Amino acid sequence: QAELGKPQRNCYTLPGFDFSYGLYIHSTDGGVPEAIGHWNTIKPKIPSVQSMPRDFITMNRGALKAGCTTAHEFNLYYKAMDIRCKNKECSHFKRCPPKVPADFTYGIPGRPSTPFYDLLQHKYKEMWMEQQRALTVIQRDEKKKCKIRDTRTSYLRKHPPPAKEESFWHLPRLEKV
Repeated sequence: QAELGKPQRNCYTLPGFDFSYGLYIHSTDGGVPEAIGHWNTIKPKIPSVQSMPRDFITMNRGALKAGCTTAHEFNLYYKAMDIRCKNKECSHFKRCPPKVPADFTYGIPGRPSTPFYDLLQHKYKEMWMEQQRALTVIQRDEKKKCKIRDTRTSYLRKHPPPAKEESFWHLPRLEKV
């Protein structure tokens, strides 16, 4: 039962000070000196011939040159001449390393230094003020150039509609009269 007048505890007690977290392996764990002194690195895996997929295009071409015509002959040729695809990424760098100039530096180029002389003279503020003045002059000129809009009456005075021509069309039933 929960203690009277207190909320029920729903947590676990922590182990004592002599407890160490994690898995301890006697054969490999040498403590801090082992971790600092030795570098256990993973050796790179060389791609095996069997891990690459078969190159059927080259094998088919070779089988045709050898004179194979039936599926059974093709299978025998595949077993005799097992040609695998080449890893293009690895083979490219093994053939020729990338050509890089001697003074080439990797990474992002550094930002140019801030001109403190311009900052002390408030040059950037002056440039911004000049831009704002130029914008206000342009906006003022645009307001002055505003045209007075034509009303429907003034538009019809300038562009009168074409006069309607009299139609000589009559009903077909009245044509014989």
